[in-house]
Amino acid sequence: MIPYTDATAIGPTAESREQVNLEDAPLTQFHLLVTLAGTGGQFSDGFILGIIGIALAVAAPQLHLNAYWLGLLGAASLAGLFVGSLVAGPLVDRAGRRAVFNYDMALFSIISLAQYWVTNPGQLLVLRLLLGVILGFDYVVSKAMLIEYSPRRMRGRLLSWLAIAWTLGYTGAYIVGYVLKDHGVDVWRLMLLSSAIPSAVAFLFRVRVPESPLWLQRKGRLTEAQAIVRTRIGVNVILSPIGPSAVPSGMAGVASLFSKKWRVRLFVACFSYMCLVIPYFSLGTFSPMVFDSMHIANKFIAGLIYNLFLLIGAIGGTLLVDRVGRRTFLLTGFFLAASSLAALSLGNSLPDTLIVALFAIFACVLSGTNNLVFLYPQELFPTNVRATGLGFAVAASRLGSASATFALPTIVTAYGGPTAVLLCIAVLVVGGVTCAFLAPETRHESLVG
Repeated sequence: MIPYTDATAIGPTAESREQVNLEDAPLTQFHLLVTLAGTGGQFSDGFILGIIGIALAVAAPQLHLNAYWLGLLGAASLAGLFVGSLVAGPLVDRAGRRAVFNYDMALFSIISLAQYWVTNPGQLLVLRLLLGVILGFDYVVSKAMLIEYSPRRMRGRLLSWLAIAWTLGYTGAYIVGYVLKDHGVDVWRLMLLSSAIPSAVAFLFRVRVPESPLWLQRKGRLTEAQAIVRTRIGVNVILSPIGPSAVPSGMAGVASLFSKKWRVRLFVACFSYMCLVIPYFSLGTFSPMVFDSMHIANKFIAGLIYNLFLLIGAIGGTLLVDRVGRRTFLLTGFFLAASSLAALSLGNSLPDTLIVALFAIFACVLSGTNNLVFLYPQELFPTNVRATGLGFAVAASRLGSASATFALPTIVTAYGGPTAVLLCIAVLVVGGVTCAFLAPETRHESLVG
């Protein structure tokens, strides 16, 4: 494990003693530690969402699950995440990032273990909702904590590790489910329980990470904030001075987000996030069902290929995110993903290999673009309402994705996979056109304030 007190910079600037602002500090081992700690929650989120589709496919006969229950259980964590993120935003803006960041993964691990003993779909529904609520808190706090520690020039790459971790969890869960699926009628219990392992590991990395210096500074605790910066990042690193805040925190900050100054940015954060994740979750969670409706011979292998290209896309997005503007990256991703799906509108007339290949291209493009949801919404807001604004964005995204995930089994059953694909194309096109008119560029903006 990387020591918490190591403030050694990575690179030739380590020897410099000239004062430098926190946002312009050289990358240190502590930055990497906070990044690693933050990835745990994202991996766990990806894992529970990735495992649920294949687990429910195995559990359906034993729990007597119809299309309604499949959709409800598939969307449960997303619905819980909606609630959790709305509550978390004002709370962590008012009370701080540290307490939630340090301990939420311990609670997540305990509830994950409880899934092993469920005897009916109602019990599983409650546990999945609770897991989603915890993840709603973690989505807000882990992103806020990481971006507020990250050097400006490295923001995109460090935050993109959250996207990679999420995709690793999502893909890894599918692989675990694929390997276990033929090992007995109760193996779905092990699939669901397995999410306790990564969350427990994440807790061990997080428990000693200190409070965000930017949050402490904004609360008037400058001495404490500067002590953390000097001890953990570098003795020559300082906090940039700030003036009186024009934006209140907590519940008052919620009202300010709807003011003329911020409401367009709030809408962009919510709408772009929602339009990116609706096709991601709705097609990804039930990919075996979509492939089966399109008469793919081996739906689980096709789903595995789909998930592997999600991971490839996340890694590729990490390499690109700091090299192009946020706006350009966002718009390009929307329209390329829509284009790759458009060819699938021919549905069953296409050969199996081409259908799987087009889905793989779509997965790669959309996953790479999804790196922005870990970065862009936070750059749109100042420190006092960053978590609140992010909470609204996460809530909007999960409301949209939960609704789509709930509806998808019924849509596929009634109208077939190609119809589900057409609806996802429409979401991507509307998202791209809207952001073309409203989305601002934030690549070089300061987070101080």
